[in-house]
Amino acid sequence: MTERAASSALLTDRYELTMLDAALLAGTHDRECVFEAFTRRLPAGRRYGVLAGTGRLLELIEQFRFQDAELQFLRDNRVVRDETIDWLADYRFSGTIRGYREGELFFPGSPFFIVDAPFAEGVILETLLLSVFNYDSAVASAAARMVAAAGGRPLAEMGSRRANERSAVAAARAAFIAGFSATSNLEAGRTWGVPTMGTAAHAFTLLHDSEEDAFRAQVNALGPGTTLLVDTFDVEKAIETAVKVAGPELGAVRLDSGDLPKLVKQVREQLDSLGAAKTRITVTNDLDEFTIAALAASPVDSYGVGTSVVTGSGHPASGMVYKLVAHRSGDGGEWISVAKKSDGKASIGGRKHPIRRLDARGTAVAEVVHIVEKGDTPDDSGRDLLVPLITDGEVHREHLGVEGTRRARDHRALAMAELPDEAFRLGRGDPVLPTIFG
Repeated sequence: MTERAASSALLTDRYELTMLDAALLAGTHDRECVFEAFTRRLPAGRRYGVLAGTGRLLELIEQFRFQDAELQFLRDNRVVRDETIDWLADYRFSGTIRGYREGELFFPGSPFFIVDAPFAEGVILETLLLSVFNYDSAVASAAARMVAAAGGRPLAEMGSRRANERSAVAAARAAFIAGFSATSNLEAGRTWGVPTMGTAAHAFTLLHDSEEDAFRAQVNALGPGTTLLVDTFDVEKAIETAVKVAGPELGAVRLDSGDLPKLVKQVREQLDSLGAAKTRITVTNDLDEFTIAALAASPVDSYGVGTSVVTGSGHPASGMVYKLVAHRSGDGGEWISVAKKSDGKASIGGRKHPIRRLDARGTAVAEVVHIVEKGDTPDDSGRDLLVPLITDGEVHREHLGVEGTRRARDHRALAMAELPDEAFRLGRGDPVLPTIFG
C-alpha cells in the first residue's frame, strides 16, 4: 500500500474548479496549453534548492478522480454547475508532463515541471502539485544543507512530532532523498522504503526503579548493540552504568541536551577510559545545519534532527508557482506565448527547455533556460534536465514507490557532486548558479 487516499481530487482550492466551470461555459476549456512550475527566488541566503515530491505527486495525479462522494460534495455545495460536474465525473489527466528528475537541483526560474494539456486538465492540478513540491522541496533543501554540514556522518530524521501526521511521512521521504540515512517514522519505512531507527525515550528510563534497571531491560530486549539515552539524570554516572550493563560492546549512547561540544568531548574520553572505544555517540538536541557545522570538530558519530528538518530550517515552503506560459490560438493554430506582468511577480512566456551547463571539469556553471518551439531540444552541450514523467496520461513507473525514491536519492547525490565548492557555505549568499534565459 502507498500513502494516499482513495481520491486526491478535493485536495485543491475552490477557484481551480470555478475557473474550469467558467472555461467550459466559454468554450475555452479545451485549448492546448503549456503550464510550468518554477520558483521565483530561493529563500534568503540559500544557494541551491533540492527538488522533492515528484514520486508522491505522480501517484496523487493518478488518484485525481472525482468519484461519487466528491461529486456529491460539489453538487451539495453548488461549487460548479451540473454540466461541469458531469465533465468532472469523466476526468482523467490525458496530457504529457516532463520535468526535472526528483532529487535534481533547482534555481530561480528553473522550469522543473512542464505540463502539456488542455486548459481544463492542466489548470485543476495547480494546488495539488504546488502543495507537494513546496513542502517536500523545502524539507529536502534544508536536509541537503545538513548533510553537507555533517561531512559524511550519518543523520536520522526524527521530526514526526513536529509536523502533521501526513507531512511527517512526506518529510521523512524528502530528507532521505536529500541524504539522510534513516527516519523514526514507520509509515515512511513501509510506504517509501526509508530505513527506520529508534530505541527509547526518557519515559522508558523514568518508568523503571533505577536507570540501571531501565538500561538492563533495554539491553535484554535489543542486545548490547543498542543505543542508550544517557542524559535523563547525570550523564557521567549514566555512561558508567551503561558500560557496566552492556559491556564494551555497547553500540551507542545518545545525548539530547547540554553544552554539546563540551559534553561530547567528555563522553568520548569517559567511554574510551572504560574500554568502550567503539561505542558511538549520537546527538539529538534541537539541531540544524549551523549547530551540526559547529560540531564538526567534536567526536560525534551521528546526528538526529527533528524540528528543523521538517520545517525547512526556517523556510517551510519553497516559493514555487504554477503558471500558464503558452496556448494555441482559438482556432487551434499557432502557439501564443503568455506571461504575467505584475510588479515583483512577472513570468516569462513561452515553452522552455532547461540545460545545466558544465565546465571542462564537470562543475556546474549555469542554469540555461532555452525558449523553444514545439518542445524541440535546444542545441546545447550542457546536461539536459528534462525527463518524461507522464506521456499521454500514462505515468512512467520508474519514478514511483520505493524504487523511485531510491532513484531520486541517487540522482541528488550526482547533482550535488556537480556543484562548485562555494555552494556548501552556510553563510548568506546568492544562488550558486545564475539562471540564463535565451
